[in-house]
Amino acid sequence: MSIQTWTYILVGFTFSIYIGIAIWSRVKSTKEFYVAGGGVGAWANGMATAADWMSAASFISMAGIISFAGYDGAVFLMGWTGGYVLLALLLAPYLRKFGKFTIPEFIAERYYSQNARLVAVFCALIVSFTYVAGQMRGVGIVFSRFLEVDINTGVIIGMLIVLFYAVLGGMKGITYTQVAQYCVLIFAFMVPAIFISIQMTGNPIPQLGFGAQLSDGSSMYLLDKLDNLNIELGFNEYTENTKPMIDIFAITLALMVGTAGLPHVIVRFFTVKKVSDARKSAGIALLLIAILYTTAPAVAAFARTNLLETISTNSYDEIPQWFKKWEDTGLIKFNDLNEDGVINYSNDENNELYVDRDIMVLANPEIANLPNWVIALVAAGGLAAALSTAAGLLLVISASISHDLIKRVIYPKISEKGELIIARLSAFFAVCIAGYFGINPPGFVAAVVALAFGLAAASFFPAIVMGIFYKRMNREGATAGMIAGISIMLFYMLKFKFDFFGGGTEEDYWFGISPEGFGSVAMIFNFFVAYFVMMITPKTPKYIKKIVDNIRVPENE
Repeated sequence: MSIQTWTYILVGFTFSIYIGIAIWSRVKSTKEFYVAGGGVGAWANGMATAADWMSAASFISMAGIISFAGYDGAVFLMGWTGGYVLLALLLAPYLRKFGKFTIPEFIAERYYSQNARLVAVFCALIVSFTYVAGQMRGVGIVFSRFLEVDINTGVIIGMLIVLFYAVLGGMKGITYTQVAQYCVLIFAFMVPAIFISIQMTGNPIPQLGFGAQLSDGSSMYLLDKLDNLNIELGFNEYTENTKPMIDIFAITLALMVGTAGLPHVIVRFFTVKKVSDARKSAGIALLLIAILYTTAPAVAAFARTNLLETISTNSYDEIPQWFKKWEDTGLIKFNDLNEDGVINYSNDENNELYVDRDIMVLANPEIANLPNWVIALVAAGGLAAALSTAAGLLLVISASISHDLIKRVIYPKISEKGELIIARLSAFFAVCIAGYFGINPPGFVAAVVALAFGLAAASFFPAIVMGIFYKRMNREGATAGMIAGISIMLFYMLKFKFDFFGGGTEEDYWFGISPEGFGSVAMIFNFFVAYFVMMITPKTPKYIKKIVDNIRVPENE
């Protein structure tokens, strides 16, 4: 069967599972809608958290970045993985014990302020919409290539699917859908990685194949060959570090603390039965996430090697069919500058080839000439990764509007049924906005997602950490810190990513730090502003200090 037929079968089958789960788990109460009734088991929550965490950026784009950036791309591995450890050990159990539905609700209760709630709602919406833009772009890329529809149509199909199970099942439906999506995405990521590792190195374990000798009889190691191929084309050595150390440190830190401030991941720990289950599910999720994250560098190296060998040994007329298919999507472009019919791929002004980073994982099985069912499986996995995270983000947006804004601020007397209707309407409008960003993406998936992490680092992380571990932090300090952090991060992002406020180039970066890493600077600024304002404003009430003490006292479970 053709790739397209296999894709229809596998994507149709997985989508049927997601829709079936949504119908089975449809909710009737706000508690079920927001936190799945608080009755999810540790293993189910661990799998759902892993799927929620491993978005299109992890599945599609991370290995793509590493395949182009080489050693420099390791910042994403270190930052995202380290950030999850930080979240699991430092914040998750305490937030679960606090027992609120959303991060804005935690901020409002801990800092005894509706103004703090409103600022937190604004920050949650900014972070979530930035993050979801990357997911919808991932959906559009998969559909445009494998179902051979245009990206706009692909995004709309993805919108309808995620809207159905997010609106109908709420967090309950999303949780069990994400369990299924984790199984799909990890299987889809590992199967081609194992195939290609055997094909290239004879080793069935990709993590070991990454550092092994090639099985072509050359006795050359994979990374040595990749270094040589890069050098021949004028690129830096694959294993060489080229980023300034300050930027590497800043990006890694921003991704780490941004992870610990992501509302759609944090809310997952409100769905379990007790605090000990939050700790267990955090450990389970980390183990499940590690399977993909330790494999991604190998997938990146395999994809880059196969791509360079294919491009360097073929004229345009002899190029394999997969190249022409991806060319139709606009994600690969060949501009024959000297009109000789030969593809010149190089790191200079004579370069004739553009390759979008986001296609590397999806195209990898095709480049390696794997069976059609494996190629289609990767498409299903990419959709599972993008849709699982998109659903979690839509729920955060929905809860922020219906629960934190309408119920807690604008119309406190609203009935539970009315709140549920507002929550579902909010999800509908949110998915429409997300679809717009998917059709008009601001950048490749991982770059957009990295900006969302920076925004979370700049706004939520200091307020959450100080809310748990620093009893003296008051409402004025926390609110001022969040406003200051999110404002400076938005300014920097708009200036250097979207050319607002006069724009700027890499030479103009403050302290030599890129927008992806500036969240670490904005976070520090948040801490300083919060502390300074706290020192000149009234002290935290005693009853709040008792609440903080209670959060930190372990329970016998």
